[in-house]
Amino acid sequence: MTLLDVWLSRSLPMWLLLQSLVLMALCFPSASMCPKGCVCQRFDLHHLHLHHQGLNVNCSQSRLKEIPGDLPVDTVVLRLDRNHIAAVPDRVFRGLALLRELNLSYNAVETLGEGAFSGVEATLQVLDLSHNRIASVHKDAFARLKARVVVDDNPWHCDCALQQAIGGMAHNHEAAARVLCRSSELRDQEGRPFLAVDTDLCNLAKRTTDYAMLVTMFGWFAMVISYVVYYVRQNQEDARRHLEYLKSLPSKPKKPDEADDISTVV
Repeated sequence: MTLLDVWLSRSLPMWLLLQSLVLMALCFPSASMCPKGCVCQRFDLHHLHLHHQGLNVNCSQSRLKEIPGDLPVDTVVLRLDRNHIAAVPDRVFRGLALLRELNLSYNAVETLGEGAFSGVEATLQVLDLSHNRIASVHKDAFARLKARVVVDDNPWHCDCALQQAIGGMAHNHEAAARVLCRSSELRDQEGRPFLAVDTDLCNLAKRTTDYAMLVTMFGWFAMVISYVVYYVRQNQEDARRHLEYLKSLPSKPKKPDEADDISTVV
């Protein structure tokens, strides 16, 4: 047996062990890849026309108060429902280039910023935001999303920003049909479906602002006129009093010399 044969016989078991570890790492997510409190399962993506594997990350009912920051980059399905998540920070899902489905239902989200779904606009197909506390959103929160969005059962405030946000969604009619106005810029709209709003709320807000400015300007103008009238009347009163004072003064008596001079001339 040559030295090469001896080296190969000793190295081969180690090589097979390394190969097995590599295959296991590729086929199964390690504990460090999966966020704490979540369960990660790998599955094929052939039905999505992608020739590799992705992760189904299930963090449902995990008592999470915020979105995990260590989500695997190959996450395809992310379930964050039934937690205590109160906010969706801007760009929190950046880097998840394979994300197709995101479930944030039954949480405590109150508002959505412009960049809440930045980085996943092109890939996301389903976004569930139902049963939260969302009252307001940035007008461009859904602008670039191609996903089907579920937004029902939220205490919506129907205003210009929401009208613009719903109008910019790819499936705006389906989403808008499930939006009920908990409050509204229009008093008679409260408790009614968002689709029942046939008024341009953005123009309404502009008209309201213009009206407020007009009222303010009129108020200032009335104050100036009132001051001028008061000033003129006050001056007239002072002039009248001064004139009455002058009239009340005794007339100046004539001197005796002046009277004698007049008699002499005559």
